[in-house]
Amino acid sequence: MKLYAERLPTAIRQLLTDITVVLWVYLWIRAGLWVHDMVEKLAVPGQKLQSAGGGIADNLADAGGKVGRVPLVGDQLVKPFNGAADAARSLADAGVQQQQIVDQLALIITLIALAVPLALVLFLWLPLRLRWMRRAAVASSVRGEPAGRDLLALRALASQPLNELAKLGPDIAQSWRNGDAAAVDALAALELKRLGLTGSGRRR
Repeated sequence: MKLYAERLPTAIRQLLTDITVVLWVYLWIRAGLWVHDMVEKLAVPGQKLQSAGGGIADNLADAGGKVGRVPLVGDQLVKPFNGAADAARSLADAGVQQQQIVDQLALIITLIALAVPLALVLFLWLPLRLRWMRRAAVASSVRGEPAGRDLLALRALASQPLNELAKLGPDIAQSWRNGDAAAVDALAALELKRLGLTGSGRRR
């Protein structure tokens, strides 16, 4: 698989890498949203507690209001209802607090789940991608000039694998030192190919 990938043109390899990175980010975002939804389900008991506590408190408050209208003893009878209503409101508040905690927990876990894969993209892939873009831009701007092609040829001699250089001839380095135009153009074209560019191999 690795040898097959190495045979692909640089531009195609770069495109496939970019697509893979985009899919990687998309899948992790989907995974983060899934984790968020799963954690949010923990808030359901809190929602039920809030709803039940609020409903009980309202019913007790209504009942206390009616009992309070009883002559003479109404004020005494309403106190237990008010106390029970306050307790029910405390349950409803506890449900609200539980939902808030679950919301915060869901957000934190989602951010943690996304932090590592996104950090790999931002701090590993993106710098390499930007560096390749800068090199390709510089090479594209100088390849049409004789001095620029000389620099590309020198870069090829310094960085290209020996087997690639050997394909250009056993005396390619000596030909470059002698200023052979064909050797310089061949080396420059080899470096341009490594960067995903194409060169005509001819000087102006």
